[in-house]
Formats: sequence, structure tokens, C-alpha cells
Amino acid sequence: MSKGDSLGEFEHLVLLAVLRLGEGAYGMTVRREIASRTGRDAAIGAVYATLERLEAKQFVQSQEESSSAETGARLRRMYRLTAAGQRAIEKTQHDVARMMDGMRMGRLGFKAR
Repeated sequence: MSKGDSLGEFEHLVLLAVLRLGEGAYGMTVRREIASRTGRDAAIGAVYATLERLEAKQFVQSQEESSSAETGARLRRMYRLTAAGQRAIEKTQHDVARMMDGMRMGRLGFKAR
């Protein structure tokens, strides 16, 4: 991955939420998943902006789907993780693990060994 393809913290959370949600990933479910697992109350606009950015990086793909079989049903933009998105998650987690290697948790935070 090039420098511009590195994941920021919120991008990482959004990708993980999309992965966890599978077929049910759209903006509001992504927001709820992040809130329920992290306690972070993200603005829906931030979620959609991040999903758009991740789609531009080709880490997610989207398509509009009807929310029900009824005529005139509301369309939702559903998201799914791509292979590149999976690699981005793995690289980010690997990078964080390498940065933490050799550190231990002390009473007041992390300390180098």
C-alpha cells in the first residue's frame, strides 16, 4: 500500500464494522456497530464521508438496494469489503502490533521494555 492508502483510525473502525456486518452494511448500521462496540457516537455524515473515501480507495464497493419488496421502497447504499480492504485491515493491524511490540502496560499507560 502506498502512503495515501494507509488507514486512519476512523477508517479502520468503519472497515471493521463493514466486515462484521457482512450483507447488512449500510451507513446507519455501520454507525450503530461502531457506537455499540466502541462507545463512540460518530456523526452519520462522518460515516458516509468515510465510506465514500474508502470506496474511492477501492477498499469497499457499494450498490443501491431496495429496503423492501414494496413498490416505491426506499433505496439503501449497501457496502461490502473488497480484497484490498481486507489487506488494508490486515496491514493496519500488523503495523499497530509491530509498534506495540516490546511495550508493556503499566499502571499509568504503556511503557517501553
